Amino acid sequence: MTKHELEGAMLRASYWSSGFACRAKLREGESFGFRHCVSGQVLALATIRISYNNKTDPMSSSVILPKRVPVMPLPGALLFPHALLPLYIFEPRYRQMLKHALTHHRMFCVALIKPHCAEWQSAADFFHTAGVGLIRACVERDDGTSNLILQGLERVRFKEFEQEAPFPIATIEPLESDSVSSVETEALATKVLELYSNLKGNGQRQLPPKIDRYLSDLSDPEMLADLLASTFVSDPLRRQRVLEELSVNDRLRLVIRYLREETGSAGA
Repeated sequence: MTKHELEGAMLRASYWSSGFACRAKLREGESFGFRHCVSGQVLALATIRISYNNKTDPMSSSVILPKRVPVMPLPGALLFPHALLPLYIFEPRYRQMLKHALTHHRMFCVALIKPHCAEWQSAADFFHTAGVGLIRACVERDDGTSNLILQGLERVRFKEFEQEAPFPIATIEPLESDSVSSVETEALATKVLELYSNLKGNGQRQLPPKIDRYLSDLSDPEMLADLLASTFVSDPLRRQRVLEELSVNDRLRLVIRYLREETGSAGA
């Protein structure tokens, strides 16, 4: 992918922007060790099969999760499965991290820095349940900085750290969702779609027609919960709570509660 094509993809990615993305633009002058080029998270239209310890999903192309991956702790940012996160890498330690990732498995984790920390100093300063992502595209600029698009693959937990400086490298444990479908699951998913429809009707978030149609027709409750939380739940700690919840039904309940509270539609 050329630099021009990547920047075009990032512009398209910005259509699926999260609440964090909007705030990131206002704060991009601050030195967090990263900056969104075009802020936002978008739906990944291509599905990916995750393979770990011989557990696979036959419906899509295969990606094998390594046992250890680099970690990029960020303030306010999370990576959900199936979401795309455009990033601008400029801080020296994260340039090293990116080089390590590209040399090995083209993967790294995005971990949320805890709110009481202005910046992270050790592994205790960020949450240890995170999203691991695959670098779908990356262009290095003449000044050594890079633009990339990271696609969320799976929830993981950090078991231990092989190193903490200049960037963390963690041993990861994939987290499987409890996704047994039931009548209750279908009812909860229907309520989430109803709240999404209300958001559209209120003009609170306008999405391109193709994405709107995809969301409106989405029949996978787990993906629905993740993408709606990634896109419409503005509070990072609430998104972290959704990311950590392994019960799909409880995850849907959280999304319903947060969407109601954040949009002022408690009676919906």
